[in-house]
Amino acid sequence: MDPFATLGIERRFDLDLAAVEKRHRELSRALHPDKYADAAPTERKSALSKAASVNEAWRIVRDPITRAEALFTLAGIAVGETNEPKPSQAMLLETLERREALDEAKGKRDLAAIERLAGEVDASRRAAEDQLQQGFATLATSATDRAKVLALVPVLGELRFHKRFLDEVSAIEDAIAESAVADA
Repeated sequence: MDPFATLGIERRFDLDLAAVEKRHRELSRALHPDKYADAAPTERKSALSKAASVNEAWRIVRDPITRAEALFTLAGIAVGETNEPKPSQAMLLETLERREALDEAKGKRDLAAIERLAGEVDASRRAAEDQLQQGFATLATSATDRAKVLALVPVLGELRFHKRFLDEVSAIEDAIAESAVADA
């Protein structure tokens, strides 16, 4: 499935998500099952299938990782954690050090340290997204060069690392908040 075509939007990484969400809502309203209640069964089934495709397309394009995956797939490049190159040693070492610091801050329930680490990783996440945005924009304005597209794949891997770290931070913050409420 081409989520960009399904939503009727341009294939690009840099999207105006508010505009795409508006487009998603418009398509969802047009394909709502209630509008097809009196239609023939095949027409109802078709509308339901299209509505599911629109929802899936929105799920894909609203997340930077799945949006990048879709763009790579549409360019004929297999992505996914098993298809991507391993991150650089520097990236792995940096991630390991941050995880150790996060574990230490978690053990001490040091929210300031946790927020500092989250801020560092979030800045790295934004930088990776910017790099993908610039790379895909360059590809869109010139002839698609497979080597240029392949050069962006490791950035997607970095973005995955950052997201997992930030998800872990959120879980730790939630657990600390819950235990504070329970202790009160």
